Amino acid sequence: MRDTSLRLAWVATALVFFAHLIANPHYGFFRDELYFIICGRHPAWGYVDQPPLVPLIAAGTQLFGTSLVALRASAALCAAASVFVTMRLTAQLGGGRFAQAFAALVAALTPVLIAFGAQVGPDMIGLWLWPLAALYVLRIVDGASPRLWLAVGAALGVSFEAKYSVLFFAFALLIGLVLTSQRRILATPWFAFGALLAIAIALPNAIWQLAHGLPMLAVLRADAAGENVVLSPLAYLVQQLLITNPLLAWVWILGIVVALRTARLRWIGIACLALLAEMIVLHGKNYYPADMYPIPIAIGAAAVARALCARWGRITLVVASLVVASWMVPLVVPILPTPLLIGYTAFLRDNLPLSAASESHRRARLSQDFADMHGWRHLAATVARMYQALPAAERAHTAIIASNYGEASAIAFFDAGIGLPPILSTHNQYWLWGPHGFTGSTLIDVNGRCGARLHAHFYKYSRVIERFNNPLGMPYEDGFPISLCRDPREPLTRIWPLLKNYN
Repeated sequence: MRDTSLRLAWVATALVFFAHLIANPHYGFFRDELYFIICGRHPAWGYVDQPPLVPLIAAGTQLFGTSLVALRASAALCAAASVFVTMRLTAQLGGGRFAQAFAALVAALTPVLIAFGAQVGPDMIGLWLWPLAALYVLRIVDGASPRLWLAVGAALGVSFEAKYSVLFFAFALLIGLVLTSQRRILATPWFAFGALLAIAIALPNAIWQLAHGLPMLAVLRADAAGENVVLSPLAYLVQQLLITNPLLAWVWILGIVVALRTARLRWIGIACLALLAEMIVLHGKNYYPADMYPIPIAIGAAAVARALCARWGRITLVVASLVVASWMVPLVVPILPTPLLIGYTAFLRDNLPLSAASESHRRARLSQDFADMHGWRHLAATVARMYQALPAAERAHTAIIASNYGEASAIAFFDAGIGLPPILSTHNQYWLWGPHGFTGSTLIDVNGRCGARLHAHFYKYSRVIERFNNPLGMPYEDGFPISLCRDPREPLTRIWPLLKNYN
């Protein structure tokens, strides 16, 4: 039976990987993906707004040429690994082949989890490693060697190098164990060794953040002050239903309820609730706790399999799950042609007036994830054309500056051998990279007004050369000016410290 279950897990893993591999590489590079690649091309132990792992992975996928397929294959691999771990977790809970298959189906079709596997981002690592850490802890609870704490520490430490939110997950796990009889598994030196291993893996990035004044805290404060949608506790929980599909969410909810009612699993139920409470109190974005959902999904699937023994009932459940999941898949995986996606998005907005937006921006024609996959290559070509139109003598000292990391990374990534100078921005990691010695005597300002935010007439000469039109992009990335600026009142190198924009 064990060999059969393991083969089933590998088959499901392969199916998920190839499904994502085929579905993912459409529309174009997402703004954050471009930023990850550019950051990864400047290897460091950390960056202003993120740890180093995902940028290094993203840059590594482009070593042999520009490839959206190669980039998103890494996300597909994480999604597949997550499904594999979910099935092994279900097996550890005593679930048979149907329970494991149903857990895989729900985990693979839960919208927020599909999204994590559809594009490169920090959450794709946690999608695999958070459930893996929980699986190892459960095995220790069930009597396995306490040496597995080393595996738990490694999983959490590597997750930290992808996204800092794993700290809250780790704390929630600890709360769940301390508040239940499973606290006994903490009374071993191997728990301390595992914690030390996690700290050792996380330490290089933690030192980098400390050495640079903890810029990530400044980014989080800025987000909380303006960009993020602040939700009431009830609204936050409602959004958890929305991002996990209201018609599938019952599985993870059942999982938490079953865990809380089962002495062996109560620590998991408490940990899930603790993580949600942490995010509510800290006003985290709605998807911050989502990497935990494969864990209660596994518990819920095992419970369903125990209660539903009839073959016809199981078949009906699987078919119904596929049907109720299908309507949300095009909203998180780029599988529809763009015109059809626009119509489908508009239809759902008109008929389902609910929003799972995590940032307070004016609504685009597409969801933010898909809108931010459009227009970047055109922007880079537009800026390159303006740069090449300048006299050769002036190009030598012309700087290009963009208002945010998405624009800057797009121009840098799609340079296409034109030979543009290093792209500048005052946003996040770009500010830390500095002005590269440019004085700003001549400046192409993308989505800016030649220093107007400092002084109404900072440049003695300024002119809007073109307005960039991107109707499928986010509203703030459509219709903005691209200006030519000459003769600044002060050198760019002197005023750069005043321009820091961490958010």
